[in-house]
Amino acid sequence: MENYHKEQHCSFCGRGASEVEKIISGPNGINICNECIDECVYLLGKDEKTANDGMSLYTPKEIKEKLDEYIIGQDSAKRVLSVAVYNHYKRINQMRSKSNDDVVIEKSNVLLLGPTGSGKTLLAKTLAQ
Repeated sequence: MENYHKEQHCSFCGRGASEVEKIISGPNGINICNECIDECVYLLGKDEKTANDGMSLYTPKEIKEKLDEYIIGQDSAKRVLSVAVYNHYKRINQMRSKSNDDVVIEKSNVLLLGPTGSGKTLLAKTLAQ
């Protein structure tokens, strides 16, 4: 019965319930205060932003140049696919950053048509790498 009246303390910073606005109790007697939660949210947001900033996009020109190293000819297909891949990743980054701007990048599809042996599968496999 003595533990019932004992003041709760944050398991992370050690502050008592009287020193902070709120303490949340977890399993096994672990407690966390609102200030430590705020600090965690800040640190996680900072890490997420750093991770997103680290993801640089290749330009369509760079993608096409990479395709040129493996595929001979098919310049119009490589150009179209380069722009489509660039827009795809640009759209993913926009959704990931949860920006509230009015510009929305629409989803698009590309259909590759051609006879057997024209390089459709090679284009797709090279892009996947």
